[in-house]
Amino acid sequence: MLAFSQIAADQFLSWGWRVPFLLSIILVGIGLWIRLSILETPIFARLVAERRIERTPIVEVIKRQPKEIILSALARMAEQAPFYIFTAFVFAYGVGTLKVSRDFLLVAVLAASVLSFFTIPLSGHLSDRIGRSNMYMLGAVTTGVFGFIYFALLDSGSLALIFLAIFLAIFLAIFLAIFLALIPHDMMYGPQAAFIAESFTGRLRYSGASLGYQFASVIAGGPAPLIAAWLFAVYHSAYAIAGYILVCAILSLVAAALMKDYTGKDIAAEYA
Repeated sequence: MLAFSQIAADQFLSWGWRVPFLLSIILVGIGLWIRLSILETPIFARLVAERRIERTPIVEVIKRQPKEIILSALARMAEQAPFYIFTAFVFAYGVGTLKVSRDFLLVAVLAASVLSFFTIPLSGHLSDRIGRSNMYMLGAVTTGVFGFIYFALLDSGSLALIFLAIFLAIFLAIFLAIFLALIPHDMMYGPQAAFIAESFTGRLRYSGASLGYQFASVIAGGPAPLIAAWLFAVYHSAYAIAGYILVCAILSLVAAALMKDYTGKDIAAEYA
């Protein structure tokens, strides 16, 4: 995105942004290769060997474990909605309201993504030690608080009109806000795969986890930038968006507290 922002210049919004999306087909191929190279879990391999696979797993998991599907989706509210605010809405807000260059924001988001390369597996590792539920709820609480800190740092741009030194400091504050934005997200994203998957029986695990995961994309991830834009248009304050993030965090906190935590437990016997 950053490279084609430079190449396309003023034409970025008309065609420049499309090229990186088209090139992402390479990542799809890499992801497919990785997925096909990974062995099935021992539980699922045993179910296949014993011919205990469900013929209609989606129907069965909706009938047998609807609570887990809903809780999984709600648990992702604090991870999904803020993520798209911090990585998508920030461009409209930064360029249109704060008058910050698109390339500056791209560099900041890129830096945050590099940091996530480390904080996501670290959060997953910590969840093995302190429990998936504990780690996830800690991430939800952090996200709820950080929304206000995030927009406070971004909105500090209004103070940058008098002295150049202050102006430069404001850009540092904006960069810092975006750079740190994904850490609360990563605290939930790290343990999320195991936390959600372990909630479902082995025969229905893939379908159940997928339904809960993708349902969250519909109710949280997809509409988040639109909701953020609407809130800012109505209230003319970014703190309204921070309030929305807080509501998402509370929903995730409650959902995570209601989900069973199987950290360090042998789920083969109960969930085979």
